[in-house]
Amino acid sequence: MSDELKRGLEGVLVAESGLSYIDGGEGRLVYRGYAIEDLAEHATYEEVLYLLWEGELPTRSELDEFEEAMSAERHLSEDAMETVRRLAEADEEPMAAMRTAVSSFSAADEDARADADPQDREANVRKGRRITAKMPTALAAFARIRDGDDPVEPREDLDHAANFLYMLNDEEPNDVQADVFDQALVLHADHGLNASTFSAMVTASTLADIHSAVTSAIGTLSGGLHGGANANVMRMLKEVDDADRNPTEWVETALDEGRRVAGFGHRVYDVKDPRAKILGARSEELGEAAGDTKWYEMSVDIEEYVMDEKGLAPNVDFYSASTYYQMGIPIDVFTPIFAVSRVGGWVAHVLEQYEDNRLIRPRARYVGETDAEWVPVDER
Repeated sequence: MSDELKRGLEGVLVAESGLSYIDGGEGRLVYRGYAIEDLAEHATYEEVLYLLWEGELPTRSELDEFEEAMSAERHLSEDAMETVRRLAEADEEPMAAMRTAVSSFSAADEDARADADPQDREANVRKGRRITAKMPTALAAFARIRDGDDPVEPREDLDHAANFLYMLNDEEPNDVQADVFDQALVLHADHGLNASTFSAMVTASTLADIHSAVTSAIGTLSGGLHGGANANVMRMLKEVDDADRNPTEWVETALDEGRRVAGFGHRVYDVKDPRAKILGARSEELGEAAGDTKWYEMSVDIEEYVMDEKGLAPNVDFYSASTYYQMGIPIDVFTPIFAVSRVGGWVAHVLEQYEDNRLIRPRARYVGETDAEWVPVDER
């Protein structure tokens, strides 16, 4: 067994997966063999869920059945809605609220019995589908109650993306908004063994249930070095706008002061994140539709400057920020939306982990004392 230390497990292979492939040098992302560009252009989020969970794209009849099953699971139990209401009225942080809400879903899940087999695949698919279907409902209700509005009941005639925007804003989104948001969900659905996915897998490897695994993943995603980066990007853009300065001048000053420019660099990609390319185009499209492209133009200026000066390319968070903001989504809801999408990947990886499970148990190199002498408490 090697004693070479790999901080952050960088470069360490810990599992085999058939879910997503990343070529950081070429800037490629593939879900089960399909290029992310093709999926983003042609597939719905529901199709991607089916692909990730079942291993192949659905036929029309399979997709119809899957969509119907998903939409039927959107409603929250009375207890779950009461939990969301209490969290909103207490002004809980949104990701913490999502973590608690998802954990509570198991109470009303008929497959989440104490004696349930944690490796029952069919039951886990059903539980994963319920979690995925209910998370947007919980998030939209939380955001509305927090703002003093009544929650909006989900509609079964809208797809996953359009229904969330409807529940959030109490009006049906236009076709462009629904399409852009659905595409954003597709782009964020999976991304290899990122921190939150690995967290879910570690939890599942103990044979804890899938609700516990997803709850672990949400907690991991909440950090600023993972899912929280998208909100930080938009706060940065607003700060640039409020300063009424040239974006490149602002960034130059920020870098001179030792500040980190949010949305740049990636542990896997050496080039521009392929998802950032797609969302950048959609951010521009939304700006043009609204008659104001300042957020997109500001982002491009910053991207070009940081690339020229630091050699860093933008990641998916950089353009998802302006994309969400132009759809009227509150900044502190950006990261929970990441969770609403990434849960599809978490469920897929947990299913994969259960199928060929081995407890994930790495070692740490001990650097403390080994021969300390005991001293009675009254003599210390």
